Amino acid sequence: MSLSPRSRRIGASARLAAVGGAVALLAAAAAPAQAGVGQGPARGAAVGASHQSSAHPGTPGQGASHQSSPAHGPKTGRDSVRVATFNASLNRGAEGELQRDLSTPGNAQARAVADVIQSARPDIVLVNEFDYDSAHRSASLFRANYLNVGHGGHAPIDYPYMYTAPVNTGMPSGVDLDRSGSVGGPNDAKGFGLFPGQYGMVIYSKYPIDTAKVRTFKNLLWKDMPGAALPDDPATPEPGDWYSPAALNVLPLSSKSHWDVPVRVGGKTIHVLASHPTPPSFDGPEDRNGRRNHDEIRLWADYVSPSPRASSYIVDDAGRRGGLPANERFVILGDMNADPVDGDSYGKAIWQVLAHPRVTATSPMSLGGPEASRLQGGANATQKGDPRLDTADFGDNAPGNLRVDYVLPSKQLTPRGSGVFWPAQGQPGSELTGVYPFPTSDHRLVWVDLKG
Repeated sequence: MSLSPRSRRIGASARLAAVGGAVALLAAAAAPAQAGVGQGPARGAAVGASHQSSAHPGTPGQGASHQSSPAHGPKTGRDSVRVATFNASLNRGAEGELQRDLSTPGNAQARAVADVIQSARPDIVLVNEFDYDSAHRSASLFRANYLNVGHGGHAPIDYPYMYTAPVNTGMPSGVDLDRSGSVGGPNDAKGFGLFPGQYGMVIYSKYPIDTAKVRTFKNLLWKDMPGAALPDDPATPEPGDWYSPAALNVLPLSSKSHWDVPVRVGGKTIHVLASHPTPPSFDGPEDRNGRRNHDEIRLWADYVSPSPRASSYIVDDAGRRGGLPANERFVILGDMNADPVDGDSYGKAIWQVLAHPRVTATSPMSLGGPEASRLQGGANATQKGDPRLDTADFGDNAPGNLRVDYVLPSKQLTPRGSGVFWPAQGQPGSELTGVYPFPTSDHRLVWVDLKG
C-alpha cells in the first residue's frame, strides 16, 4: 500500500463476517461468474539471468543467501513451488467499478497486471489491493478475462483455486476513531476505505486449498493483544488512551484481515499467512497507524511462535483459540508496509518476523530498484537500505523507495531462488513497471521458489 502522497491508498474493506463468509473456489476458465474446474498447473517458461543475493543492513544474519533473479527466473525444479505477493493496485474509488472494469478483457491496467503475473508465473500468488465483492465476481473475472488470456507474448496462466474473504477497510465502526468530532467516513471505518470491500485481497493457486481449515482473524480486537502498542494521549496520565473505551471495544487489530490459508502441495500443507497491514503514516504524533502496523505484523510473529503462551490470546473468527503448531510449514507474505531500516515504521516492526526463529529471511532482489533509486534521487540518496531489495516506488522526496513486500517461509521450506519483478530500463518487462503514473502499481511483484 502506498506510503506516498502520489497515491493515498490506505486500506481494504468489507463486511463483517465469520470465516464462513469466505470462499475458496474452483476456477471456471470458461465461466467467470461461477466456480468450476480449471485445467491444472501450467508450466510456462520464464526467463531471466540469476545472480547471487547478499545481506544488507535490513537483512538479519540468519537469512541464508540464495540465487536471486533481477526480474523473473526459471524455477529450479519441478519439486519447488513459486510463491509470490503483488500489491497490484486493482482498487477503485467506488463500489462496483472494478467489477465493471474486469467484465471485458480491455482494461489496460488489468492486462498489465496479468502480464506481470504471467511473466513471473507463480504457483501461488497473493494479490493485495483488489476490491472485494461478496459474489466474488471481480476475482473470477480477473482470472477468466485476464489471467487465462495470454499477454505480452506470455502463455495464459491457470489457477484452478482461489480464496477471497471480507476485510475490515471501509466497514463503518460507528464511533469517532479519528477524533474529528464527527462519526463517519473512511477514517472512522475499521480500516481506512471509502466503501466495504475496497483494497481487499485474493489468493490464486495452482494447488488445492483446504477450505475447511482456513482461519481468518478479521474480528480480533486490538486491545485484546497483550502489551498492545496502543497510541497514547499525552494530555492525560493514563497510558495507551488515545482511543476512547468505546473505540477500543470495536476497533480490530487487522486493518483488513489476516488469513491462514492451507494449500496442499505434493501431499503436504503450506499455510499461506496473508495480510496487508496499514501504512505507518497518515496520522499524527500519536502514531496510531504506525503502532497498528507494528502490531498487525506482531500478530504473525505470535501466531507462529514456538511458545503456545505467546499465541494464547489469538482467537479466529470462528472462535478457535491459539496459533500455528510448531511442526506446520508456512509462508508469511503480503504488503507489510514496513521497511527494515528506512521509512516511518514504529519499533522496527518488520524485524518481528525477519528475525523470528521459525522464519527464513529471504532477500529477493532486482536490477530496476537500484536504477530507480539512482535516477530519482531525493530521499533515496540518503537511505540506509540496499535498493536492490526495494519493492515499491514511492514519493521521491518522502519516503523514497522502500522494501515493504515480503515472502518469508518457515525454516522447514528451503528457498531455491527469488526475485523482485523490477527490470531495469530497456529490459523486457520494464514497460510494465514504468514510472508514475504506473501502468500497473507502485509496488513490484516479489517471488520465492521453495522446496521442502
